[in-house]
Amino acid sequence: MADARRADGASELERAHAAVETAMQAGATQAEATLTVGERFTAEARDHTLTKVERSTGKMLQLRIFVDGRKSSLTSSDFDSRRLRAAIERAVAQARYVQSDPLAGLPDRLETPPAYRGDLNLFASAVAERTAQQKTEEAVALERRIREIDARIDNSNGSSVGDAVATVAFVNSLGLNGWYRSTQVNRSSSPVAHDAGNKRTGAYGTAARSLDDLETVEAVARGAVRRTVELFGARKPPTMRVPVIFERDVAASVVADLFAALNAANVATGNSWLVDRVGERIGSDLVRIVDDGCLPGRLGSSPFDGEGVPTRRTVAVDRGVLRTFLYDTYHARKLGARTTANSAGGGIGPNNFYLEAGAGSLEDLIAATPRGVLVLDTIGFAAEHASGTYSRGARGFYVENGEMAYPIDGFTIAGTFAQMLAGVDRVAGDLRFDASVVSPSFRVAEMTISGT
Repeated sequence: MADARRADGASELERAHAAVETAMQAGATQAEATLTVGERFTAEARDHTLTKVERSTGKMLQLRIFVDGRKSSLTSSDFDSRRLRAAIERAVAQARYVQSDPLAGLPDRLETPPAYRGDLNLFASAVAERTAQQKTEEAVALERRIREIDARIDNSNGSSVGDAVATVAFVNSLGLNGWYRSTQVNRSSSPVAHDAGNKRTGAYGTAARSLDDLETVEAVARGAVRRTVELFGARKPPTMRVPVIFERDVAASVVADLFAALNAANVATGNSWLVDRVGERIGSDLVRIVDDGCLPGRLGSSPFDGEGVPTRRTVAVDRGVLRTFLYDTYHARKLGARTTANSAGGGIGPNNFYLEAGAGSLEDLIAATPRGVLVLDTIGFAAEHASGTYSRGARGFYVENGEMAYPIDGFTIAGTFAQMLAGVDRVAGDLRFDASVVSPSFRVAEMTISGT
């Protein structure tokens, strides 16, 4: 991002303003433009060799146009003024043939975000300044390190290092405008080993806004190797009903499934088991689920959402009680609520969506479990958001006398989200914000394990 104009977002705001003005001149009654300029870099290594280097610079304009409740949209990477004007004029003309929807339109409240929320710490200059050589050498070093740690690692699906630097500008016809810059950096590795003829693959990664918040190459390598070899000799467990511990990353996938049920778009169509349950208890007192776009330095943070609404903290589930769904403007109007700043440009998405942390470590959860199952990985997609049923293939460890007794795989964990949330009886303190949906490890008092 060496361009001086790009450093303050002025050129991006100017282009977004011009697009909105063009739409209004062509007959739109409302319009909004989001302009994103991004630089991305990825380096991947396999078997001590650099196998892929990708660098790209992209720019995209996304425009929403309303003509008396009739909506059309335009996405373009062509910034030629003549061609772009013609495309916008066509989009306005097309909107006139769309059925009118009284709920369609820009947000009602005019809340102008500041030009730049420096307090959110979304941009790290050290990420933008790293050289391509530094990043490619790091990818090769990560691939080399996974093989040094354990001789059983004889292949890999690749070790990668990547980053992105982006500028986002937003303008709408109600006078709202804002911009921000952000960085993101990641490291990951996926080693392969063979366990008595069975191929074992593991993966571990880290992502953050800044290098200071990123796990080291050594930590990523050790995490990836551990996940690959720890299930050597795994066997299928017996069918039983026992406490189930969800390790942090698997717990995040459960929380992501819950986000789908809290998504107001699904609620509006009846595709959620939480319909008509606001104010009801849906979980134990340990369940506090938050969406917060204002956490400094986190991957899901931003000054405003996809509609320009300033982000905020929303407690969706408080001590087990459902307090609210998560809305964009359209579905808030449809369901008689207010937007929670969860617009994701054409849908509803998370900011930083997480189960609030408890205390202690994953090891403490295991030590407090006389008999149970630790889930380290799940397979398949068998969560039903409308009925609230949950069923996944899984891998992990059988826990006995507070210790990981032996590795297990080829089993299924099953229940309902209502039973799982009500059964949460311990939550660890190992929450790590390395994605937009995260969770600490937690334990459910009892679930069905289908094995032998």
